[in-house]
Amino acid sequence: MTVAEGPDRSQSPHIGATVPAPRPPAATVALIMTPLCLSVLLSALDLTIVTPAIPAIVASFHSTAGYVWIGSGFVLASTAATPVWGSLADIWGRKPIILAALTLFLAGSLLCALAPQVDALVAGRVVQGLGASGMGTMVNVIICDTFSLRDRGLYLAITSIVWAVGSAVGPVIGGTFTTRLDWRWCFWLNLPIGAVVFVVLLLFLKVPTPHTPVLAGLKAIDWTGSLLIVGSTLMILLGLEFGDVTYPWSSATVACLLAFGTVVVGVFILNEWKLAVNPVIPLRLFVNRSSVAAYVVFSCNFYVLIGLSYYLPLYSQAVLGADPLTSGVHLVPLIVSSSLSAACTGTFIQMTGVYLPLMYVGQAMLILGAGLFINLEYGEGLAKLIIFEIITGIGIGMNMEPPLLAALAAATELDTAAVTATMGFLRSIATSIAIVLGGVIFQNRMNLNSGELLRSLEPEVAANFNGKNALASVELIAGLPVDQQTAVRVAYFRSLRAVWIMYVVVGGVSLLSNVFVRSYHLSADTTTVRLGVDRRTSEDRTMAQERAGVVELNNSAQHIARI
Repeated sequence: MTVAEGPDRSQSPHIGATVPAPRPPAATVALIMTPLCLSVLLSALDLTIVTPAIPAIVASFHSTAGYVWIGSGFVLASTAATPVWGSLADIWGRKPIILAALTLFLAGSLLCALAPQVDALVAGRVVQGLGASGMGTMVNVIICDTFSLRDRGLYLAITSIVWAVGSAVGPVIGGTFTTRLDWRWCFWLNLPIGAVVFVVLLLFLKVPTPHTPVLAGLKAIDWTGSLLIVGSTLMILLGLEFGDVTYPWSSATVACLLAFGTVVVGVFILNEWKLAVNPVIPLRLFVNRSSVAAYVVFSCNFYVLIGLSYYLPLYSQAVLGADPLTSGVHLVPLIVSSSLSAACTGTFIQMTGVYLPLMYVGQAMLILGAGLFINLEYGEGLAKLIIFEIITGIGIGMNMEPPLLAALAAATELDTAAVTATMGFLRSIATSIAIVLGGVIFQNRMNLNSGELLRSLEPEVAANFNGKNALASVELIAGLPVDQQTAVRVAYFRSLRAVWIMYVVVGGVSLLSNVFVRSYHLSADTTTVRLGVDRRTSEDRTMAQERAGVVELNNSAQHIARI
């Protein structure tokens, strides 16, 4: 297998020099990784901890108006803001930005805990989402700055494990607080942990920080690009959120949100290409074919992970008859296997510097596992489901970090924050689309099964299980006579099979994209990245020449044409 050399990180004509730095000692690694992992844990917990608490929250405020927005406000804000944090970190440095993001998150948590009405709670969730997106982005960027390309896989895998565990236990903790104490403890919990993280990061995180004047930094921000990417993301996600829930897919509201969101994406690309001096998402990240393929693989992998995490509990409850808590336990094999697989993959990459074969094996395992879900027969026990989850989880874990490493290896060091933020943004988009598209397929299949349900159920009862109502009517199944329960559970089973087929297709797209991912050399050297506004001087000069068609750069035996 031919190993390609990445861009020269010692003397890149685009970005100036990067300076070799010694590998941090074990004590320093522990001091860095502990608060970073706690930051990831807080972000992951708040993504899911409120799910079981929402009914109690709505009841305490005597209002159903904010039901959807308590969860959606966090996700929308987090997704829309993710690309912006990377450019801010390049201007002011990693440490000030992660502290600012953590402060935002804690302020949002305090607002949620003290919220006197549902509007204040939703506002707090939005502020939390903004902070959580910055925390998640900065954790990955700091790891990439601190460790060599070869070592990053292991430490990124550790944070992925923490994220997976936090997401899995969030509903359990939220349910416990809501039942035993009060739902506000879901937010009070963040404050003492976050305060400790803030102090440790402030005192012990030693990373280069440029002394960028506030005014100069504000001038360097791509305000137009930031507003365009936030606006387009919000419009598209709101369109997907509203579709067939608040409004029909054919409604003017949904159509306009999706259409205008797409148009604004085009305007954003034009701005980044022709106008922006310090673009939020540099288009040069998408010139390298290997990088683009890595982005696709990464997105597909998390698409399947989030989709399974969302629809496997539905399978457990609607088909197997499990209660909500047990359905969460049924998800543990997927979470544990993917986490252990990610850890083993990171360790292997650290030892060998090889990642491409692991990506192929992981995709094959993912496709195999998702394909086995299709072959499940109604009435089969839990054993097969657990085995299939483990197979799929191993495949997912093997592709959690390698695509990011492949994209980073193909980029220059000063694009580390941009690549990492872009990956986080794509992961959030894939999360939203996985849930929405899975719901569309499931609902359509339930509508196709409505004829068979009408032969077993009264029309008014069958209406509870049509496409639009099926997701919200799972608890009604247990109250039906046994023969009617069987008819309804079979309908859910057949409809979810179509969702499993979708995951096989997505896995196939990932495998096909992997053909274009190159095997780059992963350096064991750690470098210190130059940050601040002035770091762009040589890059701006080169870009201006390129736009005039004067310069073609040669980067370590490969020509990289930059936009």
